[in-house]
Amino acid sequence: MDGQDLKQQIAKLIKLQKVDSEIYALKEEKEAKPIEIENLKNAFEEKKKLLQNMEKEIQDLMKERKEKELELASKEEQLKKQQIQLYQLKTNKEYSAMLKEIEGIKADISLQEDKILELMDKIEKKQNEFTQAKQNFAKEEQEFNTQKNKIELRIKEIEERLATLEIQRKEVSKDIKPEILTQYERILKNRDGLAIVKVNNHACAGCNMTLPPQMINLIKMYERIICCEICQRMLYLEEEIKDFIEE
Repeated sequence: MDGQDLKQQIAKLIKLQKVDSEIYALKEEKEAKPIEIENLKNAFEEKKKLLQNMEKEIQDLMKERKEKELELASKEEQLKKQQIQLYQLKTNKEYSAMLKEIEGIKADISLQEDKILELMDKIEKKQNEFTQAKQNFAKEEQEFNTQKNKIELRIKEIEERLATLEIQRKEVSKDIKPEILTQYERILKNRDGLAIVKVNNHACAGCNMTLPPQMINLIKMYERIICCEICQRMLYLEEEIKDFIEE
């Protein structure tokens, strides 16, 4: 292969690299999208769980209130019976003892009433908090669905673009010699989607290692493709390939 042919091959590799770089970036982005959706879902489910916990807390408080109200009703019934029995007693001793019991029951009733009022205040406060949280959750659910749909739409856009790029890739690579394409694709796979790089200020643009003068000279001879000794990427001199790239 003469120098001109090799320059043309390198120019085609550069064009192919441009396509492959976009393919590589899009595939990476696509792979990250399910994780984005999962993170969104986890955050949303956590908010949903908090709302459910608030609702359960209200239900528990209402259950406790119901129990206190039943206890109060029982105490009130007990008080009525004791008051009826009070007038049936025959001795002062029995009467005094019954009065003492009645006062105790009345104290218990007062205590129960205070607890019920306290629970009612707590329930009302929690219900107001729950109503606000529910409204916020509705907005968060809408935002979650919007973000999820946005990510799913982006995945679809990526897939469509990748399909187009694969067609472009086939078109560009068909004129590259098989042995050169094989070498390029091996490097592409092993070097994170970057197989061919320019020499930038006497250094490899792939790993930034300074290249010895003799390697620069070997590149200029265009007898074969020269690779960086450090990162193994194919090297080219932009100024010498420029005319072929523009064709």
